[in-house]
Amino acid sequence: MEKQGWRCRKLVLVPCPFQGHINPMLQLGTILHSKGFSITVAHAQFNSPQTSNHPDFIFQSLPDGISSKPDIPRDFLAFMSSLNLNCRAPFQEFLSQMIGKQEQQDELPCIIYDALMYFAEAVSSHLKLPSIILQTCSVTTMLTYFAYPRLQEEGYIPPQGIRTPYCFH
Repeated sequence: MEKQGWRCRKLVLVPCPFQGHINPMLQLGTILHSKGFSITVAHAQFNSPQTSNHPDFIFQSLPDGISSKPDIPRDFLAFMSSLNLNCRAPFQEFLSQMIGKQEQQDELPCIIYDALMYFAEAVSSHLKLPSIILQTCSVTTMLTYFAYPRLQEEGYIPPQGIRTPYCFH
């Protein structure tokens, strides 16, 4: 991670607040920490990670504006949109403060963020920081994104005559 005269030994991880996303991000952080990287986890307040399980990490909570437990299956898109909108400004403020405290300006942090937390890319781009996406879903899930429009066009989605809490109506 060396480019144009600066070194990256500080990483800021931005996990999505679901277990299947938090765990892989923290596992990656553990591996990178064992290689000498300093790890900061910037996380939404909703479903915060267990900080006691990673005593060598720094945890920064981002105000997310989620005041009650959302109905994730029904309101997933609205929830993620709100989460990304509400976390952007606190994340930018946090990174700006972090950059301002750097003893050496050639040691800027690199951002590794979950694909669902797209606000992190916008902020890192604005601050001219390097960033990397961590895609935590399986290849099968990725292929679903490509199949979904066709299934919807052919009338398979949403299923007709079936009401489940997991279908978006």
